[in-house]
Amino acid sequence: MLIDSIRIYARAGKGGDGLASFRREKFVPRGGPDGGDGGDGGDVALEVSHGVHDLRSYFYDPKLIAGRGMPGMHALKHGKSGKSVVGKVPPGTVVFRTQAVSMQEAAWLEKEGEGLQLEQVADLTREGERFVLCHGGKGGRGNWHFRTATNQAPTTFEPGTEAEEGVFVLELRCIADAGLVGCPNAGKSSLLSALSRAKPKVADYPFTTLQPVVGVVECDDLSRFVVADIPGIIEGAADNRGLGHEFLRHIMRCRVLLFVIDMTGLEHDPVEAIQTLRKEIKLYSEELAARPWLILANKMDVPEAQENLNALRARFPRAEILPISALKKTGLDALKEKVRALLRPNNP
Repeated sequence: MLIDSIRIYARAGKGGDGLASFRREKFVPRGGPDGGDGGDGGDVALEVSHGVHDLRSYFYDPKLIAGRGMPGMHALKHGKSGKSVVGKVPPGTVVFRTQAVSMQEAAWLEKEGEGLQLEQVADLTREGERFVLCHGGKGGRGNWHFRTATNQAPTTFEPGTEAEEGVFVLELRCIADAGLVGCPNAGKSSLLSALSRAKPKVADYPFTTLQPVVGVVECDDLSRFVVADIPGIIEGAADNRGLGHEFLRHIMRCRVLLFVIDMTGLEHDPVEAIQTLRKEIKLYSEELAARPWLILANKMDVPEAQENLNALRARFPRAEILPISALKKTGLDALKEKVRALLRPNNP
């Protein structure tokens, strides 16, 4: 089971209090102030790791809590700082802050129908990239800092400051150059298998792909690009019908969209299929709909496919349509060259 969206609670550590104390030794019965400073509270951070593939670990324990700073000590000794906590996340994790400061408040807001307001605060894509969710509190100053010429024995000290806390939503979005977009059972998984060494589940029933699968496509000139096979889309996906947003969020990073159309017409009319797909993409994101796209006329090895291809070309005369067969592996070289050309302006 792929966990690609999760809500977590994070709380940094409170700063330790400063200490009000005075030096008391055998031959120094009335020494001056010697209260030490409190330690800083630990931070809560997220860090990208290629060894992590989804957000599964937070499903079982959706909280990150850092250590508190220790109070200051006698003899000007500084309190120990709280231990910071670093949660590992996969590349492609988007972080949203909510208005809730506890899981209970988040649940109450949803129950009352107010919903959670999401503010994107980070987009973590690079190995080792780190983002601090909550900063720890600062340790307070001991009474040693408050001595003056007129007050040699201050009892004043500073308490440690409170730490940040809150509820966050983590979403995993695939990092791929091109995304395979299509209705269920259009042949996307078969195409990814033919293009790369990825081994997605392939079967002749809808929604075979229930989670994104990524494959690396190697070209003759040794260049390569990454393709993502994403769960099939149905009408109403932009309103979260079917797999809805579970599908759509994963193509937000794709620079090229490849619309895979079943040219047999047995389950979906090819013209209606591309109209539905384009409509749902545009409803979900105007920015996404404006990116380069191709129509991949799949299953051209079937006799009736040619007639459907002619109808598709007549309906979309300006669209680039590439006839292919994932099963017979025909037309794939032309597909690779076209995708590589579309990606080239953004490549070194």
